[in-house]
Amino acid sequence: MKVRNTMRVCTTLLAAILTFAGYGPANGQEKSVSQRDHAVSAGQLRKDVQKAADTRQTNEAAVREMFASDQAKETLKSAGIDYKQVDQAISQVNDEDLSRMAQRSQEVRDDFAAGRLGDRDLLIILLVAVAIILIVVAVR
Repeated sequence: MKVRNTMRVCTTLLAAILTFAGYGPANGQEKSVSQRDHAVSAGQLRKDVQKAADTRQTNEAAVREMFASDQAKETLKSAGIDYKQVDQAISQVNDEDLSRMAQRSQEVRDDFAAGRLGDRDLLIILLVAVAIILIVVAVR
């Protein structure tokens, strides 16, 4: 949770810096030349930063939701893994890996709801996901 709040603060600060970056003590002519040289506007950069932050938040929520289920918590407990440790590790996974895990967690949820996966399959998938998260965090 602390990392999530830190990420939000950093994103907000980055957006603020990008917003006010063009308001320095430069003279008018240099400023207009500088603004014409930029391929991407500050507004577009702000939108991109916000979109990336929103996407990450959505992906984290999807992965956390999978691990927060009763079956997942029981599986983690039986494997001797603390749910809080996994929850904290999710915040440290890079965006690309997090995106893949979120997509896979949605597929697992859909398959399980449709009856295509049994409890044993779900347990195996959860343990593999936890292993991946812990490896990624340990490598960092």
